Amino acid sequence: MSAPGLFSDTALTAPRLRTEVPGPRSRALHERRQRVVPRGVGSVLPVYIEHADGPWVTDVDGNRFLDLGSGIGVTTIGHTNLAAVTAAAEQLDRVTHTLFTVTPYEGYVRLAELLAEKVPGTHETRTAFANSGAEAVENAVKIARRHTGRRVVAALDHAFHGRTNLALAMNHKAAPYGTGFGPFAPDIHRVPNSYPYRDGLDGAEAAARTIAHLEQRIGVHDLAAVIAEPIQGEGGFVVPAAGYLPALQEWCTRNGVVFIADEIQTGLGRTGTWFASTHFDLVPDLVLTAKGIAGGLPLAGVTGRAEIMDAPDPGGLGGTFGGNPVSIAAALAVFDELEHGTFFADARRIGAHLSARLEGLRARHAVIGDVRGIGAMQAFELSTPGTTRPLAGAASMVAEFAAQRGILLLTAGSDGNVIRFLPTLTTTDEQLDVAVDVIDEALSALR
Repeated sequence: MSAPGLFSDTALTAPRLRTEVPGPRSRALHERRQRVVPRGVGSVLPVYIEHADGPWVTDVDGNRFLDLGSGIGVTTIGHTNLAAVTAAAEQLDRVTHTLFTVTPYEGYVRLAELLAEKVPGTHETRTAFANSGAEAVENAVKIARRHTGRRVVAALDHAFHGRTNLALAMNHKAAPYGTGFGPFAPDIHRVPNSYPYRDGLDGAEAAARTIAHLEQRIGVHDLAAVIAEPIQGEGGFVVPAAGYLPALQEWCTRNGVVFIADEIQTGLGRTGTWFASTHFDLVPDLVLTAKGIAGGLPLAGVTGRAEIMDAPDPGGLGGTFGGNPVSIAAALAVFDELEHGTFFADARRIGAHLSARLEGLRARHAVIGDVRGIGAMQAFELSTPGTTRPLAGAASMVAEFAAQRGILLLTAGSDGNVIRFLPTLTTTDEQLDVAVDVIDEALSALR
């Protein structure tokens, strides 16, 4: 069973607001912040968190919020999960850092062994660890280029892969992530994705369209890799049509192209399985992990076929903090929690309950054009009633309404018209019901 958090109170159902949002202490902190932190480091809601537990975060004014974003998918097994916190604290007493590429340690090896067991497929794998999702993306591209001897990388429309220069070139959305930061890394192309709600194509049709772009506009002989999120995150939790991803993988394999699955947001229990790729019968060449892998501590990984991962020469991969012992210890605890707890079942429960409630909202509110997702990764898209035309920016109004009532929501979508749900897997059906009722009010206010 999963361990409770440090401040666990499973009886809590509703948010608790003691002040306006943001409260006076948060406002005072925000004034201090504006004097020393650049405006480019923005915050969706300027409430300053003092402590967190399970699905709850509590700010410095004592306001308790139901967090349906879990640090954008980082605290999947709950804020301050006791097992992860304990493992990290115990590791702090032993070794905080040596740098694995100088003097290695067992935890790095053990976590690589666990990832070898869990990624889709039966092939032999290797894993290299880094600090963040964007670093995982950068390393995957390096590895694919070294293995193939080719230079070009293809990303999908509506994709998001991070904020480093290379990742910015892969992202679909320019503002705010890439505005004014060019020139960007060259040899990156974007190609059509599968977006069933908008394009109406089945998996085979969507794959044929993508492949035509790859062959005609890029050319196979220059293409090192295709990178795809099994379910697109920032793009609006777009679930591809059945058969789309395996068709791309098959084409990549035939043509010597590395297929990279960016599972940074979708992996490690979020969709009710170790990796979302399994929902699509997809066996990627490289799998990227980050976010929820270490229970809130910074860690990322690239796991892939041995012959691809071994392409770089010794010293070609690594980084000062990549695979830090404390983060690794927390990650080992996360894997144990997922293996022996009820989290996979909880993800499926959350998905079933939340999707049913959201479908109920769609029946009541014509502005909801689509409800989609797998497991504890659900979303609804706001569109002009009777069309698939996006209600651009409408999601932020819903999120702001909810925040004033103690519900933290995340927006998404290239047009800012998607509300996405990434609740911790400790979130109960009753807590979800409270949130959906608030969203119902917010949607009524949109009319």
